[in-house]
Amino acid sequence: MSRSERTPRGMRLHIGLFGRRNAGKSSLLNALVGQQVSIVSATPGTTTDPVEKPMELQPLGPVVFIDTAGVDDEGALGAARVARTRQALERTELAVLVVEAGAFGPFEEGLLERLRAQGTPVVLALSKVDVRAPAPEERARLARLELPLVETSATGGAGVDALRRALIQHAPTERPGERPILRDLVPPGELAVLVTPIDEEAPAGRLILPQAQVIRDLLDGDACSLVLKERQLAPALARLTHPPRLVVTDSQAFQEVAAATPPAVPLTSFSILFARLKGDLLAFTEGALAIDRLRPGDRVLVAEACAHHPIGEDIGRVKIPRWLAQRAGGPLAVEHVQGKDFPGDLRPFRLVIHCGACTFTRRAVLARLARCQAAGVPVTNYGLCIARCLGILERALGPFPEVLARVTPAPPRGGQVGGKADPGA
Repeated sequence: MSRSERTPRGMRLHIGLFGRRNAGKSSLLNALVGQQVSIVSATPGTTTDPVEKPMELQPLGPVVFIDTAGVDDEGALGAARVARTRQALERTELAVLVVEAGAFGPFEEGLLERLRAQGTPVVLALSKVDVRAPAPEERARLARLELPLVETSATGGAGVDALRRALIQHAPTERPGERPILRDLVPPGELAVLVTPIDEEAPAGRLILPQAQVIRDLLDGDACSLVLKERQLAPALARLTHPPRLVVTDSQAFQEVAAATPPAVPLTSFSILFARLKGDLLAFTEGALAIDRLRPGDRVLVAEACAHHPIGEDIGRVKIPRWLAQRAGGPLAVEHVQGKDFPGDLRPFRLVIHCGACTFTRRAVLARLARCQAAGVPVTNYGLCIARCLGILERALGPFPEVLARVTPAPPRGGQVGGKADPGA
């Protein structure tokens, strides 16, 4: 397996191809990647679920190309395909709008408006120009859209290299993986202690993705890391001649780690670091405060970015629902979704709790956050939820004073689940 193939999808630039059915998206994708990754047919609607192809596109680095179903699909099955395509829209960071010469109309205008509204750069690809070349007046009209325009023929290969160059030129300036996870919190030469419990859900022989990415981020910042289990923390801290700059824990061990970490040492969790990396830490923190307003029977949605078979004390299906029930004073109606599944109507929920989303792009997380906000539903993530339930939210936000200063925790209602109440709560 090559180095680029090992790059997680959440750290790849996602490039989506969109347009009508039979506009030539699949043929163009095959030409771009130099492989037959999408089925090509003259029958409209051949592409059903989005087809994803990871590859290396220099100098951009690791990318994922997404071939989507036509957004003009019809019927019940067509509606399902369109829904999948709209999910792909939300995680796309660079879009290729594919349209046949002479076919640009209100449908394409609406799609372009949607992409621009979410801030996605767009390259316009005129397809099948070997069959029909655009007239001069059409070129003039498309030029007024102020989009990079490339005329292509996937069959003969015309314009494919020019399209690659356009993608490179118009890609977002901030690449996935460039945002710091914690190296801005731990200066070069300083130490971060990483508490990584090994339980029955820990993958055999390796660390989970957030832990591995945090270690790499510290190495990139010339900082040091000490990786240990929760029961090793207190003895390790006692042996250090200087306190660490930061302690980062798996959120499930928050209570034990908080008790073992001196108050003067900043403490947070992997999940909270990823709330900042992938989404909006302030918005997720405000969502955590909404936990205090939950009542028994309220509907809560738990969303996980990756699919896995839960075993034992699963965090999303067992631990978080249990902590929430103790905080709310009774059981809640907790529902779960995985992967790219996410409800179209979020209004029935009183709270959405998302995982750290290490396999998602920042664009995808922000799109979900925006949908929750549009529905008026507070949203938080695993680490912030657990910290609030355990009464240590303010402690967990200590490394982020700019967020802590803007959030006044609501007074806790009723009892608490272990630990001390939030200071000042």
